[in-house]
Amino acid sequence: MPAWEYPLKSMQLLEIYRCFCDETRLRILHLLTQGPLCVCHFQSILQAPQVAISKHLAYLREHGLVTARRHEQWMIYRLPDRRSNELHRQLQCLQDCVASHPVFRNDLKRLKKLQRECDWIAEVIPSAEKKVTVSA
Repeated sequence: MPAWEYPLKSMQLLEIYRCFCDETRLRILHLLTQGPLCVCHFQSILQAPQVAISKHLAYLREHGLVTARRHEQWMIYRLPDRRSNELHRQLQCLQDCVASHPVFRNDLKRLKKLQRECDWIAEVIPSAEKKVTVSA
């Protein structure tokens, strides 16, 4: 098991919805469906202060919706490799629901502009850690 992945726990739907009930957390989760990012990238994309972003990421991490790994001075966040079926389905639903929402589309545009700055993350994450599994 990768060092930054926590043991899979059964995720209750209510826990997931509590995490999803904030626009900033939804935006973070939506961005993480595109790949791992560090706090500085979230700051640029969401145009929010580091403290606010870090608090939301800590909340998501505490509830098992994101994992984190330190690389030098950066904290890299991503969705868990092993996801409960409930989380997997809700993330899919989130992608369907936000496709036409301007805030989420603008986030993806900003992410695309930053893509070259994010490429180094792929180099520090071994390919074995990129595999996603869904549990029943």
